Amino acid sequence: METALPAPAIHHGLHLSTEHYAASQRHEWLQDMIGKEYAHVSISVPGPAALFNEMHIYPWEDMKLSCIRSNSININRKPGEGYGVSQDAYFAVILLSGKYLLEQNGREVFLQPGEITLYDATRPHRIYCPEPFSKLIVSIPRAQLRQRLAGVEHCTARKISSQHGPSAITSSFIQSAARHVSELSMDTFSGLATHALDLLTLSLADIRPQHYSLSRSRSLSLYRVKELIDRLLTDHTLDTHAIANASGLSPRYLNSLFEDENISLMRHVWQRRLEKCRQDMLNPAHYGHSISEIALRWGFNDLAHFSRAFKKQFGLAPRAYRQCAH
Repeated sequence: METALPAPAIHHGLHLSTEHYAASQRHEWLQDMIGKEYAHVSISVPGPAALFNEMHIYPWEDMKLSCIRSNSININRKPGEGYGVSQDAYFAVILLSGKYLLEQNGREVFLQPGEITLYDATRPHRIYCPEPFSKLIVSIPRAQLRQRLAGVEHCTARKISSQHGPSAITSSFIQSAARHVSELSMDTFSGLATHALDLLTLSLADIRPQHYSLSRSRSLSLYRVKELIDRLLTDHTLDTHAIANASGLSPRYLNSLFEDENISLMRHVWQRRLEKCRQDMLNPAHYGHSISEIALRWGFNDLAHFSRAFKKQFGLAPRAYRQCAH
């Protein structure tokens, strides 16, 4: 049974459709639009059905949620294609109806409705959908997902079942967010993004191969240390030695783990604190809290330093960022 796509929200989101163009213009328009919003690809129609594609695209914090309905289509990204900064992303796909085949990195995955897969938008891939289908895409900046999950590059073109465990919750959660998006304010919808990314990270960790360039034991250690840091972020005394004591790992080993991701341990701590502050500043539940209160709660005890670090990370001073968001 086909899962209905959400009605377009009148207060946010972008609605794009081939139906807005003459039949002779649709192929060129769709290929160009996919190139702008997702990745530079070539498209073709494998059967006699007319070309039809409809997209609802919603900004979701640093991510995007796309609700797509289409007739049968082939999508092919060839080696050597360029990409923009905004396209440097991983795409998590949830099939809602129809059939969907993805090929990337020498692997192929055939999805059933409700199942999830991941692919790298910048690398060659082929998508084959032989009949009308609908799907959701969560576009996640590469750096954001790699920071959360070591070895994520080994998770592409693998099936994430929707039958049990974190993946079942992940699929249901994101589908529910998409169904209700037109009923939600922008702030409320944005507040769901972090939960969706947390669930996707857990689901990907479940299907990540046991053997890849970063050893399994180091990967698990890094994942656990990141979880520990997130639990301790509100402690303004948190430093390398405190994390070492809490994790049972040496400071030298801790720093070597984060070197695998080209970042230092304490820089990761500061980035997570800044991200938590940013999320609270945008969360309607914290509208009554001042920026100073939010910064202090997340472990910043020098507000001038917080303001400088926030501006460097997000391009605007905290107060200006909050005003622009609302």
